[in-house]
Amino acid sequence: MSNPFVRALVNEAARPYKAVGHYSWHFARGKLGADPAFATLLEKGLIPDGSVLDIGCGQGLLAAWLLAAKRLSDNGKWHSDWPAPPRLESLRGIELVQRDLEWAREALGEQAEFVQGDMCKAKFGQADTVVILDVLHYVKPEAQDEVLRRVRAALPPGGRLLLRIGDADGGFPFRISNLVDQLVFFARSGRTCTLYCRPLSAWIAALNALGFSVEVLPMRQDSPFASVLLAASLP
Repeated sequence: MSNPFVRALVNEAARPYKAVGHYSWHFARGKLGADPAFATLLEKGLIPDGSVLDIGCGQGLLAAWLLAAKRLSDNGKWHSDWPAPPRLESLRGIELVQRDLEWAREALGEQAEFVQGDMCKAKFGQADTVVILDVLHYVKPEAQDEVLRRVRAALPPGGRLLLRIGDADGGFPFRISNLVDQLVFFARSGRTCTLYCRPLSAWIAALNALGFSVEVLPMRQDSPFASVLLAASLP
């Protein structure tokens, strides 16, 4: 996080979590600063204007990030080389873990809507952009496909899905990614988990079959992980 603008954005996005507690605030600063997906979403203008649904939203970090971007832009502090942040009609998040949901609500109040639910059962409603970061591999392939079908139904023509996955053909970096995911899951829940991962080609094929065109954005940068962001758009 050597970019001064990104540091300022991270600090602004994490600031609401100070009221939640020491752990929540430090987690927000660490995750937003270390995870390249957040900066990539804004730097590349991947989220268009309109409504956003974040599936598996955790403590609401994507919502906090987008709201912080708007505040900096409104105050004339936006990065001159980045596209303007999206004009948001609504921000919604779905999260299974009650503790994370409570932190999201406490930090962001009525600026976003957060609903507790299992992504395999929760109603998605309608959204212009759906974001799913590092979540689908926790459910079996048939459940993954059903979630993707329901996302497709929730999007309008021209809608977009931003999906980050681990490439099962990613070799050693993929194994590191899996290990980290399992450790994080255990730390949060006290339970072990099985991960259901696919090669990048299989993810692209599944999205193409639903009518999406897919842009592949590698997320590794300086990290050892085999993460890939898929920007899937409907005609």
